[in-house]
Amino acid sequence: MASLKEIRAKVTSIKSTQKITRAMQMVAASKMRRAQERMEMGRPYAESMHRVIAHLVQAQSDYKHPYMVSRPVNRVGFIVITSDRGLAGGLNINLFKNLLKSVKSYQEQSVEVEFAAIGSKGVSFFKNFGGKVNSTLTDYGDSPNYEQLSVPVQVMLNEYNEGRLDRIYLVYNQFINAMVQKPVVSQLVPLPEGSLEDTKQASHGWDYIYEPDTKTLIDSLMVRYIETIVYQAVLENIASEQSARMVAMKAATDNAGNLIKELQLVYNKLRQAAITREISEIVGGAAAVS
Repeated sequence: MASLKEIRAKVTSIKSTQKITRAMQMVAASKMRRAQERMEMGRPYAESMHRVIAHLVQAQSDYKHPYMVSRPVNRVGFIVITSDRGLAGGLNINLFKNLLKSVKSYQEQSVEVEFAAIGSKGVSFFKNFGGKVNSTLTDYGDSPNYEQLSVPVQVMLNEYNEGRLDRIYLVYNQFINAMVQKPVVSQLVPLPEGSLEDTKQASHGWDYIYEPDTKTLIDSLMVRYIETIVYQAVLENIASEQSARMVAMKAATDNAGNLIKELQLVYNKLRQAAITREISEIVGGAAAVS
């Protein structure tokens, strides 16, 4: 059994850890609020872009952008967005589990896969997991801009444009609320079929008048659409990371408190036993003298 001195040292150490986890919880809560504000500000624009592109996919146009045309799938790319830092509970692990399910389903069909990793945790994962990683990005911070994120995304898009990839997926954590983050594997290009609402609207035969011309307008919209979807996914992942870290640090702080209580109980029992033993020795010595 541990001595009183050892228990005191353990309690002191755990209290120091508890102070750190409580501070990290407060920092994560503050960052989460700012990240959530940025994410919520971007959602309406991203949703509007999605609706516009969904209509264009169904429109009766002579020009079809390469991102609108499906083709036989022989090789698939995954753009994987993870956090740069750890201590976020099971956030990244759950994302990797969903990713591996999708990868396994394609590998069973003899379809080759490759990856682009955004975030240090994704880079570390692929070093252990293996697989072809054609581009990486780390240290993108809490408020990145698309120029920082464009390199790995553009590498994937270039491979798609050159025919070396037939489908690209975006993998990230969607922010639901402070307690819930949902791993998402969504198809980026070619554009997936529209939602049920879009499909109903497509029965009316959408058509548009394009200015200056169809190709110029659609090409510009496609670039803006890809930028918007990827950037919004990164904002969602950052908000998810901070909320997951806040919850994880709160749990660590609470667990440290419970452990301190247990150790203090053991300490008090040992101290009481020592006092009782000393009193017994004194009484026994006094009785021997008398």
